[in-house]
Amino acid sequence: MKTTQPPRTVHRPATGRSPALDLRSLQKTHGRGRQAVTALHGIDHAIPSGSFTAVMGPSGSGKSTLLHCAAGLERPTSGSVTLAGQELSGLSERQLTLLRRDRIGFVFQDFHLVPALSVAANVALPLRLAGRRPDPHRLEELLSNVGLLDKRNRRPAELSGGQQQRAALARALVTHPEVVFADEPTGALDRASGRDVLQLLRDAVDDGGTTVVMVTHDPQAAAWADEVLVLADGRLVDRLTGPDVTAETIAARMAALGV
Repeated sequence: MKTTQPPRTVHRPATGRSPALDLRSLQKTHGRGRQAVTALHGIDHAIPSGSFTAVMGPSGSGKSTLLHCAAGLERPTSGSVTLAGQELSGLSERQLTLLRRDRIGFVFQDFHLVPALSVAANVALPLRLAGRRPDPHRLEELLSNVGLLDKRNRRPAELSGGQQQRAALARALVTHPEVVFADEPTGALDRASGRDVLQLLRDAVDDGGTTVVMVTHDPQAAAWADEVLVLADGRLVDRLTGPDVTAETIAARMAALGV
C-alpha cells in the first residue's frame, strides 16, 4: 500500500520537551552461547513527548524488537527503558501489565481483536478492563474517524483486514494513552484508508499530545512523522528530522541500505 504524502503543514514538536520514551544502552540478545543472536546493539535515543517517530530499516534490522522492548513487551538483556517517566526494569509483570493497560496504546499487524465481541465492544475493551465506563460520544467519534461507525455491531470476522486494523487503531486511542506503539498500521489498508489512519495518528499527536512510535516500511507513511530512525543490524545508523522527513529523502536513505 502506498499512502499519499502528508500536507506540508504538519506540526513539528517544540524542542525541550521531556522524553516520553528514553532508551539508554539498550541491548537485546536472543539465545545463549554460540546460538546467541543480538537483535539490538546499545541503542541510545530519547523521543520527546507529543511527537511522532517512525522506525525503519531492512528486514531483521531490529525494528520489531526495539518496539517490543520500548513497550515493555520484552525485557532487554541490558540497558534501560524509561516510558512515560517510569523506568521499566524494576517493574513486576503485573506492574508492566497495568502500565500498558492504562498509559499505552498498541496497534500491531495481527490486530488482536476479540472474535466474540462487536467492533464497538472491542474498541471499548481497554476501558472495561480498567473498570471504566466507556464514553459513548468518544466511541462514536473514534469509530467515525476510522470509518467503522456503520459497522459498530459487526464481529471482526465480518470485517476486511483493513477494517480490523482500523478497529485496532480506535481501540489503541480510546484511553487517551500517553504513547501509542504502531507496527505497520497502514500495511493492510488501501491508499485512502491509509491516509485516514495516518491523519488520525497525526491528529492524536498534534491535538491530543499523544506520542506515537510507528514501525513502517513505507517512506510515504514515514513522511507523516516528526523524525525517522533508521536501524541496520540492530544499530541506529541514521536519523532524519525537519526538512529531511520527506518520502523522497527517506526512500533515498533506505536505498543506500539496499532496501
